Amino acid sequence: MSIFPSRLFGIIGHPLGHTLSPLLHNWGFGHFGLPGVYLAWPVTPDRVADFMTAVRVLGIEGVSVTIPHKAAVMGLVDGITGRARAVGAVNTLFWRDGKLWGENTDVAGFVAPLREMGDVPGTALVLGGGGAARAAVAGLLELGVPGIFVSNRTAAKARDLARDFGVRDAPWEKRGEYAGGLVVNATPLGMLGNNEGLSPMPPGSLGAGAVAYDLVYNPHETRFLKDAAASGARTVPGLEMFFGQAVEQFRLWTGLELPRREGMALLGRALYGDGA
Repeated sequence: MSIFPSRLFGIIGHPLGHTLSPLLHNWGFGHFGLPGVYLAWPVTPDRVADFMTAVRVLGIEGVSVTIPHKAAVMGLVDGITGRARAVGAVNTLFWRDGKLWGENTDVAGFVAPLREMGDVPGTALVLGGGGAARAAVAGLLELGVPGIFVSNRTAAKARDLARDFGVRDAPWEKRGEYAGGLVVNATPLGMLGNNEGLSPMPPGSLGAGAVAYDLVYNPHETRFLKDAAASGARTVPGLEMFFGQAVEQFRLWTGLELPRREGMALLGRALYGDGA
């Protein structure tokens, strides 16, 4: 039980930098009239064990976990969900029956817009070899997509990821040949900064029957999504996944679901200034 008058939540990472999680979760507490507060806690890798002790001693009710602590906390909890074990990373800490659990809500966040879409293509190409790509593959397996391919500029990473999940790898130089269904960008290409304006796919490789899903959410419309839309493909912006993973976190902590329209508008105003 918490020793604080408000229920205490927060996010840990290093360097933590700017994060939208406090904005969204604190808005959620206010929306539902809950006595909760969500804080940002920069925690260096050598202090993760101390922080986890504080979670137990202070009665911190929920924690978002970001880079580089997603693997480190796995050995410091009482239980790990199947999703988190499959991905090999924990991004959420929550309590159940007096025990501290680790979950990976990136998987739920990834599949949420695809479930809304309804008719998910039968093949999927996931670009990347890191944690976001692993969450995407885990989500696609949950959805029952029969043909899943992974491609990465470092071929060994794609092979390792494909082996771990029992899917197939595709050569990076031939990735355009696998773009007939769903294509997921789980690389930094297109992200605001040095990678802005870059696309992970060759021009014209996506057609009208394809779906382009970019896990990059800033800018809102990346070069990858612009090219896909111009080719007639359907597009899914990365903000959908970010919001979806936060919805699942909030549900684990409170049993309540953040309203989509208002929550997405809040994030849109914060990121793009226009509620996109």
